[in-house]
Amino acid sequence: MKRVRIFDTTLRDGEQSPGVSLTMAEKLEIGRQLARLRVDVIEAGYAAASPGDFASVQTLAKELRDVSVCSLARALEGDIERAYEAVRPAADPRIHVFIATSDVHMRHKLRMTREQVLEQIGRSVRHAAKLAPSIEFSPEDGGRTDPDFLALAVQTAIKAGATVINIPDTVGYLLPSEFGARLRRLREQVDFGSVQLSAHCHDDLGLAVANTLAAIEAGADQVEVTINGIGERAGNAALEEIAVALRLRQEMYGAETRLDLGQIVRTSQLVSRLTGMVVPPNKAVVGANAFAHESGIHQDGVIKERTTYEIIDPDMVGLTENKQLVLGKHSGRNAFRRHLEGLGYAPEEPEFQELFGRFKELCDRKKSVTDDDIVALLDDRFHRSDNPAFTLDFLHVSCGSFGLATATVKVTGPAGTVQEAVVAGGGVEAMYQALDSVTGVRPELASYTIAAVTSGPDALGEVRVQLRTGGSSRVFSGKSACIDVLEASARAYLDAVNKLVAAGQPDGRG
Repeated sequence: MKRVRIFDTTLRDGEQSPGVSLTMAEKLEIGRQLARLRVDVIEAGYAAASPGDFASVQTLAKELRDVSVCSLARALEGDIERAYEAVRPAADPRIHVFIATSDVHMRHKLRMTREQVLEQIGRSVRHAAKLAPSIEFSPEDGGRTDPDFLALAVQTAIKAGATVINIPDTVGYLLPSEFGARLRRLREQVDFGSVQLSAHCHDDLGLAVANTLAAIEAGADQVEVTINGIGERAGNAALEEIAVALRLRQEMYGAETRLDLGQIVRTSQLVSRLTGMVVPPNKAVVGANAFAHESGIHQDGVIKERTTYEIIDPDMVGLTENKQLVLGKHSGRNAFRRHLEGLGYAPEEPEFQELFGRFKELCDRKKSVTDDDIVALLDDRFHRSDNPAFTLDFLHVSCGSFGLATATVKVTGPAGTVQEAVVAGGGVEAMYQALDSVTGVRPELASYTIAAVTSGPDALGEVRVQLRTGGSSRVFSGKSACIDVLEASARAYLDAVNKLVAAGQPDGRG
């Protein structure tokens, strides 16, 4: 059985999804879960992009010991050296060098000739190979690159010391038959020796998973994927779909991975919660309806024999029957700690004490607390801004079906503690206008969503907001979960404002 390596780029390409901006704590939590899922390589970011990206890549390189940690780098010495400094602490560091090779990119973006690009490939890969033991090279827009020039670019990179050659269908243009043929032709034109061949497919035509599977058929040793298929534009190939397809159709592909498929659902849910990108109900493998049956004929068949209408065993991907242990206000520290460990979380003592305090506060307001409530508390901790500029001290909202709404807020920020009351047409509108007034930040509300974490009238309400300022296309996300949805709305809004201020967004201050 051929071993296919899984290169996960959720933290790099996935984070480039519009509206996604992860904190260090969130990236670390996702990285730990990817390690539990047993991916082979984690592309932790683009170290040269910013000090924050560098710090994130370096932190994951130090923390994760059972997986290769990689940083993206342009084919420039400065980028490559920055990437190496970030991944150097890793047990298995990798530098991923890329430069565009399609005529449209070379002519309009790079303004370079083919000869100049080949020279740049050789020089940059040689430099990277002097620093790190594992060097991946990607000819960007390889799907639209002239096949003969693509072979020449790949040959140049291998000669310079590349250990992995990745072919990206950067704009999701090729059909599965074309992408498979491209990789086979490349194998015929270039002597790969022990160099691995990889594939990175985008989903602009909805073919990323199909193209990736075609690449495996064509001899790819590695595939590049993201959790839930998130990423630039229409996204990337979804890890969960490829992993399950390889397991169920081994007779077709003759390939296997080292993934722990039982971690798939949990990983999907974690990434969805922390990125704010909701998984569509009809999403394959991990969607809420993936194992739901409404048709009477389907229900009857599944009751008699599951495999009549389910080709995937829910247990395979970690979707076991939900037997939630209910905790309450009489539950002690040990029970709470064991429960956190059962959910896969092991916070340090100061963090545990804070979580336990919030758990007790929740117990005073909610009769019973379930796993989903506890996970919401954990996610709320991860989603809060590091060193927030503003904190909410007090909130009171008065609203109803008759008359105008009034919101009073008190916030502590760089200028001290400020209180403001605003009257508006609705409670959320009044509250957000009051927050704009006390913070001096007047962003545009790009989106506002609310959902119940659990069932029942005392369910936690989870609110997600996205803000932008000054006509900018960059979006900042905030999230919070509380029993009181208005409180959750205020805290989510302030969370996004804090991220906006921390990023120094132009026109963020009114």
